Amino acid sequence: SIPNNFFLIEIKLFCSELVKIPYTQLSYTCVFISVLPLFTVVQFGNDGCLSSSGDNGTCLTASECAMRGGRASGACAKNFGVCCLFMATCGQSTGQNCTYFVNSGYPQQYDATGSCQLTIHKAHPDVCQIRLDFDQFNLAGPESQNHVCNNDQFIVSGGNPVPAICGTNTGNHMYIDAGTGASSPVTLTVVTSGPSFPRNWKIKVCQIRCSSLYRAEEGCLQYYTGVSGQIRSFNYDQAMGLQLSNQDYSVCIRMERNFCGIQYTACPDTSNNRTHAFTLSGNTAGQNAVTSMVGVLGPNACTSDWVIIPCASNVGRVAGPGAPPCVDRICGGTFNSEVSTTESTVFSTVKPFRVAVHTDNVEAPNDVGNRGFCLNYVQQPCTNKLT
Repeated sequence: SIPNNFFLIEIKLFCSELVKIPYTQLSYTCVFISVLPLFTVVQFGNDGCLSSSGDNGTCLTASECAMRGGRASGACAKNFGVCCLFMATCGQSTGQNCTYFVNSGYPQQYDATGSCQLTIHKAHPDVCQIRLDFDQFNLAGPESQNHVCNNDQFIVSGGNPVPAICGTNTGNHMYIDAGTGASSPVTLTVVTSGPSFPRNWKIKVCQIRCSSLYRAEEGCLQYYTGVSGQIRSFNYDQAMGLQLSNQDYSVCIRMERNFCGIQYTACPDTSNNRTHAFTLSGNTAGQNAVTSMVGVLGPNACTSDWVIIPCASNVGRVAGPGAPPCVDRICGGTFNSEVSTTESTVFSTVKPFRVAVHTDNVEAPNDVGNRGFCLNYVQQPCTNKLT
C-alpha cells in the first residue's frame, strides 16, 4: 500500500506523456473530475478560510481534513474544498497551522485544579515565529497585594523568555520565537488552582514563516501593524483589572511607509470618575489624581514599574531653560512625559517604534490599585520637520 504522507499523482491528458508529481512538494490540492474521455483537474491552494462558525481554518479536501484530524466547517474553493478547523485541548500536540487551543470541555467553562498543556510542532522547517491570539482568555487574576499570579498561570516554554500571565486577556496577543530548524517544539501550559473560578480559553496558534511580511521584529513579545491602533498591558481592565507583577517585555509597532513619528494617548475611561487608563505606580486606589513620574533619577523618578518610550515628549511642549528635551521612563498615575496630574499626548521619533514594559514583584504598600495601561497610538507622517 502507498503511505498516506507520500504518493504519486499520475495524470494522462490527451494521451500526453505521464506526469508524476510528488504530493509532498505540492502547495495546493488537486481534485479530479472524470468527464469521459477527458479529465478536468481542479487545483486550489491550501489557503486560510473563514469557517461557518467564524473561526479561521485551512481550505482542504474533505478527505484530507479528516486525515489530518480536523473538522469541516463550511465550504471553500468554489465548493471543491471544505474549511477545515483544527482544535486541540489538554495533553495534545499539533503541527497544523492556525490550531485553536481550548480548555477541556470547551465551549463550557472549566473549573478544576490541574495543568493543561499543548505541544506545538512546526508545520514547516521555515517557520520562525508563532503568534498566539487570545480570542477568549479568562483565568483567575493575581492576588491583590503584590499582583502576583499565584493561582492561575499561562506559561510559554521552549521559545524566547515570556512572562507568565493570568486574569483577563481576551483580545490580546503574543509572538513566540520558534527557533531554527524542524525541531524546537513550543509548549503552552495553563495551570489552574485556588478557589472556584469560571475559566475559559480559546487561543489561536498560527505559525509564521521567516519570509512573511507579518513576521515580528526581533525581541518583540507583541507586534502591531497599521497607522493607528491600541496597546494594552496584560490583565488591563478599567473596572477590575490589576497590573501584573514580574513583567519584562517589548511592544513593537511597525513603522508604516512615509511615517516618521508616533503619538500615544491614554485610552478613554468610561468606568471611573478619574481615569485609570494609565496607572503604573503610586497609590491610585482612591479618586484623587496621582501625578505622573518620569526619568531614572530625581524625586519623581520611576524606580519600580514603568514603560519606556524612547525620547518621549509632550506634543506642543516648549522646553524651558535647563529642562531635558525628552524622557524615556514614564510611570505614576497620569500619562504625561512631565510631572503633572493632567494627561497629555506623548510624542516620539525614535525608530523602531517600541514601548518597553517593566514591573517588579512588589506592589504594597507604596503601589496600590494600579490597573496597568491602555494607550492609543497614531503614526505621524514624514514632513520637512519630521524625518
